Amino acid sequence: MNWVLDNLWVVPAIPFASFWLILFFGKRLPKKGSELGVAALAACWVLAVWSCVAWISRQPAPSAGGGEKIRAAIEHNYTWLTSGTVKIAFGFHADGLAVMMLFVVASISLLVHVYSTEYMRGDVRYTYFFAALSLFTCGMFVLVTASSTLQGLFGWELMGVCSFMLIGHWWEDQANSDAALKAFFTTRTGDVGLLVGISILYFAAHQSFNFATLNRMALNGQIDHTLVLWGAIALLVAVVGKSAQFPLHTWLPDAMAGPTPVSALIHAATMVVAGVYLLARTYGVFWSAFVINPQTHGHHGFNAIAIVGAATILIAALLAFVQDDIKKVLAYSTVSQLGYMVMAMGVGAWTGGIFHLFTHAFFKACLFLGAGSVSHSGSHHSFDMKKDMGGLKKHMPTTYWTFVVASIALAGVFPFAGFWSKDEILVSAGHNGYFWFQVIGLAGAAMTAAYMTRCVYLTFHGEYRGHGHPHESPRAITVPLLALGAMSVGAGLFNAEPFGIRAFASWTRNEVFLQARIPDVNFSSGAAALSVAIVLVGGALAGFFYVREEFVFKGATERSALAKAGHELLLNKYYLDHLYTGIIVRGIRSPIAQGAYWLNQNVIDAVVNGVAVSARRVAGFVYDGIDQIGIDGAVNGVGMGAEEGGQSLRTLQTGKVQQYAAILFGAAALLALGLVLFA
Repeated sequence: MNWVLDNLWVVPAIPFASFWLILFFGKRLPKKGSELGVAALAACWVLAVWSCVAWISRQPAPSAGGGEKIRAAIEHNYTWLTSGTVKIAFGFHADGLAVMMLFVVASISLLVHVYSTEYMRGDVRYTYFFAALSLFTCGMFVLVTASSTLQGLFGWELMGVCSFMLIGHWWEDQANSDAALKAFFTTRTGDVGLLVGISILYFAAHQSFNFATLNRMALNGQIDHTLVLWGAIALLVAVVGKSAQFPLHTWLPDAMAGPTPVSALIHAATMVVAGVYLLARTYGVFWSAFVINPQTHGHHGFNAIAIVGAATILIAALLAFVQDDIKKVLAYSTVSQLGYMVMAMGVGAWTGGIFHLFTHAFFKACLFLGAGSVSHSGSHHSFDMKKDMGGLKKHMPTTYWTFVVASIALAGVFPFAGFWSKDEILVSAGHNGYFWFQVIGLAGAAMTAAYMTRCVYLTFHGEYRGHGHPHESPRAITVPLLALGAMSVGAGLFNAEPFGIRAFASWTRNEVFLQARIPDVNFSSGAAALSVAIVLVGGALAGFFYVREEFVFKGATERSALAKAGHELLLNKYYLDHLYTGIIVRGIRSPIAQGAYWLNQNVIDAVVNGVAVSARRVAGFVYDGIDQIGIDGAVNGVGMGAEEGGQSLRTLQTGKVQQYAAILFGAAALLALGLVLFA
């Protein structure tokens, strides 16, 4: 049973192999390589389920410090390279967090692969798309199975490259190309933090990249707190960039330019959740660096992680209200929900944070694939809710109901999946002394219900505003939607404490959780009731506004200058794009461009022009002095000499025999004289 846990390297190896097979042989196959991608992910899914069963079947044993029993992690490391006394290892780590992520990534990626066989049918780069999709999945598998920060970096960067390839899949459109570049360069900003953080912690931990070693030494105080703090700050920058947290969140909504299956995979199971996974995997470092423990003297009810997450929840949720593109509504929703996960880590809700990552993957993938279904079969490849949608409920019942179920799960309504994970975060925040972050979480839940009510109404209700002939999507699209819809309902039951179920918490508990003494909170029916009531009020107010069109804020932007200014602020996305592109990038780019232009005009061009002038002068001298006078003169002189000599010799050709005999006699006489004189 433990074979798969001892050989986790097989999981990333399968999509890596399928990438090369699709790339070289895909176009020769009947389905242009998609069958290889689907088969590879099906195999990965089987191994992921096997790994989950094997992990759950392991008997808990006392932890290193004694006390509570947990399932011991399995780790195998091998020497990668040696330099003097320094040995760099690579290896694979299996624990509850890793196998949970394997299941999430494999499940979502498999369904996305199946969905893509229909959605991408007829695409000009169909084979390339499936090759890149396999490599993208491989990158996330490498990260979640890695035993060290250095090895995880390879998976982290591989996802960055693949996201660039897939977001810019239709690169002929300038907007798609720009979106790919924006995503690539923005996340590279965070990657600088990752490299710095890895380097600081490597030397601080006596030359170790190993995750378990870093966590243990940080929690035991074996690393100077200043070094731990700066290493954690650098890693937090990486999280902000990869997981699209404020203020580096601007790339994720623009990344919707790529194919919808890519959007689902990025938002649900890869790329953006990589930052949250990094937080969870190195939580011992963050726990020590930011004094998250509510029992610690330095605890003040807030820290950088919680502040970043909370700010992102509100900032992104507000932006979702003013989007007309259904995918951008969902994109800002993802940013906001990632804020919940990051905030959870900041308030000591480790279990709640990773549980929300788990549940969110299913209902967010369902929402994105549902949006793709609407575009594919309902709005003639448009994502504009106001112009090309509306009234699709009766035409696309499967898409509609799965979208509604996933929206309810996202809002956090009992007993759907999002309720259980979000409630655990909010209860933990209040229990651990982070009261204001609990309030922000509740406000974010109300806004989530409101903007998703708007999204559902504009897309599926009212009159159809499109120009096509809407119909339900094919089974290759609806079957993944049904599977994800089912998980949007049932995934939360893995940790439904009122029903006596704490399986998820038990399966994922690890050494860091015990060593850090992370508080374990109990379900609060009062807090849960308050949360659901706030969500229902938010959804009801939005429904009243859009269905009845009689809300008090209707026409507020026309009556109030302040409301209009706020609306403009949201439409312009807080002017962050202008700040980054128009001020920062231009402020850096313009002086460099001007300096490069001056250098080109005054130095490079001067050198090139000087060389050209000198070459012309040398060429003139060679032509006039050497070629015309010297070489041509010599050649012409030889010719003239030969001609004149010939003319002179012509006089000897008289045709008289006597004259020839005289010349012969004279020559013989001269020869004889020479012999007499010089012999």
